[in-house]
Amino acid sequence: MTATLHRIKNFLQSAGFKKYAKRFGYFVLGLVALVLIAGAGLSIYFNRNKTEIMAKINTKINDNINGDFHIGDFQYKFLTGLPNFTVALKDVELKDKQWKTHKHTLLKTKEIEVRLNVWSLLQKEINIHKILINDAQIYLYKAENGYSNSDIFKPKKKKTPETQSDSETTIDEIDLNNVHFILDNRIGHKLFDFDVASLKSKVDYDGDDWKTDVFLDTQIGSLAFNTVHGSFAKQKRLKGTFAVTYSAEREKIDVKTEGLKIGSDSFDIVAFFNLAKGSALFGINISTTILWQNASNLLSANISSKLNHFNLKKEIDVNCDIKGDFNAEGDPRIVVQAEVHNNELSIPDGLLTDCNFKGIFTNNFKPKEGFSDANSAVILTRFSAKYRNVPLKIAQLSINNLEKPLATGVVNSDFDLPVMNEENTEKWIHFTEGHATLNLKFQFDIVNLYITKPRFIGNVDVKNVSFHFIPKNIHAEKINVKLQFTQEALIINKIAYKNKNNTIFIDGKINNFLNLYYDAPEKMVVNWNIYCPSIDVRQFMGVLATSQKKKVNTKKPSMSQQLRNAIEKCVVDINLKADKITYNKLTATNTKAVIQMIDSRLVIKNGSLQTCGGSINFSTTLSPNGKNYNFASNAQVNQVDITQFLKSFNNFGIKSFTPNNIRGQLTSNTDMTGMIHNGELVPNSTHGSLNFKVSHGALINFEPIVKIGKFAFPFRDVKNITFSDLSGNCKLRGELVDVNKLTISSSVLNLDAEGIYSFGRGTNMALTIPLRNSKDDAKLATKAERDAVRDRGIVLHLLAVDDGGKMKIKWGKKDKGKNKKEK
Repeated sequence: MTATLHRIKNFLQSAGFKKYAKRFGYFVLGLVALVLIAGAGLSIYFNRNKTEIMAKINTKINDNINGDFHIGDFQYKFLTGLPNFTVALKDVELKDKQWKTHKHTLLKTKEIEVRLNVWSLLQKEINIHKILINDAQIYLYKAENGYSNSDIFKPKKKKTPETQSDSETTIDEIDLNNVHFILDNRIGHKLFDFDVASLKSKVDYDGDDWKTDVFLDTQIGSLAFNTVHGSFAKQKRLKGTFAVTYSAEREKIDVKTEGLKIGSDSFDIVAFFNLAKGSALFGINISTTILWQNASNLLSANISSKLNHFNLKKEIDVNCDIKGDFNAEGDPRIVVQAEVHNNELSIPDGLLTDCNFKGIFTNNFKPKEGFSDANSAVILTRFSAKYRNVPLKIAQLSINNLEKPLATGVVNSDFDLPVMNEENTEKWIHFTEGHATLNLKFQFDIVNLYITKPRFIGNVDVKNVSFHFIPKNIHAEKINVKLQFTQEALIINKIAYKNKNNTIFIDGKINNFLNLYYDAPEKMVVNWNIYCPSIDVRQFMGVLATSQKKKVNTKKPSMSQQLRNAIEKCVVDINLKADKITYNKLTATNTKAVIQMIDSRLVIKNGSLQTCGGSINFSTTLSPNGKNYNFASNAQVNQVDITQFLKSFNNFGIKSFTPNNIRGQLTSNTDMTGMIHNGELVPNSTHGSLNFKVSHGALINFEPIVKIGKFAFPFRDVKNITFSDLSGNCKLRGELVDVNKLTISSSVLNLDAEGIYSFGRGTNMALTIPLRNSKDDAKLATKAERDAVRDRGIVLHLLAVDDGGKMKIKWGKKDKGKNKKEK
């Protein structure tokens, strides 16, 4: 290494090298001197021929325009652009003939630098090879009547071989710096506005054809294909190189660029522009990988304002194709295609995870109906995602008419129901097991970008679902449900509901379901057919529990809230048939009823059952009242065993006698109200009327009669009394009973009673008792004969009154006025 450096040093110090270095220095100095002399010569030439050169440039320009061309000053730039001759045109303005009408100057610039071919100039010819425009404003204007200020340029005449000239002017290179360019097309409502920081283009000619690579660095003020809808890529910086070719035969410019920067994103663009007279067709194809929000912000306001309500977390592959006519009104044809893989899609109604689809946007959904929002559509194919953990698959989803969007498609899903618990923010239902499959053709409106009133046709199949319905504290296990949605109704098939030891088989129908579900759930009637082999009524009392009222949420309700609202407000009509029903100690068979559930009220109509050896027809309304239930009932009891009947209802809370005190077959008509707590009748809560008759009756050890017997009939068997007639008409008032009429015709005595009987305090009854022995009255053939002898003989008038909580018998008649007052 040291030896090599030593040899180089010796060579540089040698006489031979110094000789050649000196000659090369003289050559460089001579070349510089030649350049200076040439520059000086060209400067002298310019100064001597300035007027002629300026006149020729003006002539050259004016030969090609129909308008006014003005130059403020004309200067030679020394040594600039050698070997070309460079002149600078200062304060240049170019106006068309109609400038005074529209006031838009085609070109206004502080400086245009023109480089002329020296050889052509020496031959008295002007041949422009490069133009540099600095600090300029270019305004291309087209009026509504079709006039354009670009018509200032005269059309070129077709050249023939005889007229073709080698000295014909060509511009080989164009350089723009700090140029504000505007294209204002009033016919098509198009406005392109660019602040060009730099544009550089060097042109290669092949006859009338040419090609160039254009470097462009510009700020987009407006790229509006329709000014009504706004600009694409507004206020974005565009930077890149365009490969541009022009075909004279086709009168068409083709443009291609790769990696073009628009904002922070890169784009590949292929475009064409037709320049033939009478035609302004263009096409632009853009491809990129970009974030949703970045892509949305590049679109016009009418599109981005809608798309900004959505978002995709990861980048997507997008291709946009724009085709149109610069002279046509309205939007160009726009088709956008996107590929989405394993992404998260945010929509106003929630979040879709694991999202995959191919999406297409077009503003020309029906080819003959123009390019507009009303004829725009978004089409998603091979769509799959999870919404609130529920997997969804849609072969094709179409959203038509973006002015009034309507979405249609077919959705399929197959999932385990417990996955819905995580998203149940209202905590109103909790699934422990079950599986659901659905296949639904859907249609829904999109209002303010929210899904509104979805409508379905198809099937939902739920198997082995177990859940806890929290508002009603209802537990259900192993239920199978099949739902069929039609245009007219929702049909519910094959539900087997199990609760504790009860099994209920249900099917039903909801007419006009989809309309009422959204608009008037309180008018929605659910028609159920219910069959129960065996049921314990008390276990189902929780169904009527009042749900806790929540504050009204002014925001759009979620799907879960909407479903809960419909469940709570709808009317339920039930046709019930039960082989066996138990309620406390009552057991009934062959039960039938029409049941309505309205606002947590249970209304039973046309009820009938067989129990205690007889039958009961009834109608009842049961309403929750805190932890209790208010009831209103009308019942007709026919020949039921009175002992069993009273035992079944815990003797209706009566403490003064027990069911064992009375025997016989009861027939009655009751209209009463009362209260139930934990399935038991609240003592002294009943009010209403009771008409009854007991046939084949007997009183056994009934305390009031025993006391009367000891006082009036000490030698008769008042502990075992049989009846030929036991009937009454009473009014119930809690613990008080207004006895309007009580008739007892028995084997011991006959008795008529009226007044007030109390189960607690306040008894005040008037008793009429004939003294004759009625033991043989039952042997008389007819009731008329028995009535004729009933009151013969001595008649006692007694009072049964309250005495410190005990009943006291005394002589006397009850004051009727007082009696009425007490009533």
